Amino acid sequence: MKLNDNICAMATPSGGAIGIVRVSGPDAIGIVDRLFSRNISEAKSHTMHYGIFADESSASIDDVMVGIFHAPHTYTGEDSVEIYCHGSRYIMSQIIRCLIESGCRQAEPGEFTRRAFVNGRIDLSQAEAVADLIAASGKASHDMALGQLRGNISSELSALRDKLLKMTSLMELELDFSDHEELEFADRTELLQLATTIQQRISSLASSFRTGQAIKDGIPVAIIGKTNVGKSTLLNRLVGEEKAIVSDIHGTTRDIIEDTIDIHGITFRFVDTAGLRATDDVIERIGIERSYSALSKAAIVLWVIDSIPTDDEVDDITQRCEGKQLIIAINKSDKLQAPNLSLPYTTLSISALEGNGMDILTESIYEKAGIPEIGENDAIITSARHYDSLLHAKESIERVIDGINMSIPNDLLSEDLRQCLEALAEITGGIITPTEVLNNIFSHFCIGK
Repeated sequence: MKLNDNICAMATPSGGAIGIVRVSGPDAIGIVDRLFSRNISEAKSHTMHYGIFADESSASIDDVMVGIFHAPHTYTGEDSVEIYCHGSRYIMSQIIRCLIESGCRQAEPGEFTRRAFVNGRIDLSQAEAVADLIAASGKASHDMALGQLRGNISSELSALRDKLLKMTSLMELELDFSDHEELEFADRTELLQLATTIQQRISSLASSFRTGQAIKDGIPVAIIGKTNVGKSTLLNRLVGEEKAIVSDIHGTTRDIIEDTIDIHGITFRFVDTAGLRATDDVIERIGIERSYSALSKAAIVLWVIDSIPTDDEVDDITQRCEGKQLIIAINKSDKLQAPNLSLPYTTLSISALEGNGMDILTESIYEKAGIPEIGENDAIITSARHYDSLLHAKESIERVIDGINMSIPNDLLSEDLRQCLEALAEITGGIITPTEVLNNIFSHFCIGK
């Protein structure tokens, strides 16, 4: 992938009222200027211009608006142009064809964002947030991705980086003056306090991964129970459409049926499972096995019943739901009197057919998710890659703490500090160079001027 040529791509899918074609590169403005009816070569940055887009033979393609953006104040950090045309597939493809014939090439997937990263407009964590923002399925996942794109995680890591740089500089300085035993720059008590503060913040960021992953991917909820207790009717009621087949015939649901709903901005992934019962039907048995598999992966389990379960059934379900949030939904309240159950679990009376008790049920599901309120400036980890890097950073800083307590020499502590810095740098794509350490030393510590 070349990063110094001119690229173009559709920024919106074709078929809508308006389509956008984006161009970026050192000659982006010049290329569009040759195909546009108005002279934009000297146009001011961040201005819009109306005219006709035509091919090199001057055959008109469409009336368009052209946006001009001069480097470095653009998304990619390069000169960029956005062409706003009618959203016809033919028109957009013709504009792309003309741009390619005039010196552009078709951009590769993610190349505009990659150029933004390479040119220092965003760091690696912000680049990843672009994809998360596009894929956001609810308000919480949208807000979380937007916060990451705006630099919430970058700011947290930058603060940690500054603290680590200070520690590294103190130790490097002391090593440089190791022949002067009377000089001590790296006070062990101060270093221990600083390392402990860093360790606590890294641990806090790492622990946010569970919440971030749940919000990003959606919280899995398994609907389980015997055949004909109303599981499929409940799924249809929750998602608001006939997603699952409903029948009085036992064993109708033989495979996993999944759909999502939004509760207070959080996406929940509901899975309707095959009815749990003894059967000789090979296909139905496979469905039941998948039901137990879905149960094992769920964070919340909705156990739907329409009669008092046996002690063996209670024992089986509660054992399988160990470590999960369990809600017992007593269905068919429109026909049957809800049985009295003395079980230490949330128990609700509902009618999936009539919709009775649905509001209480969805509120209970939301509460069981245990998602904390997230502020717009909160840094929440959503990427497994980020989480893995934080764990490595945590291990390294904990070795530093242990080393300080055991009076290990600074040169060994410095190595663990560097590993911690490298692990954090993997998240944003930045590194600390020896020159930066030297600059920090001379800017903060004055020795004989």
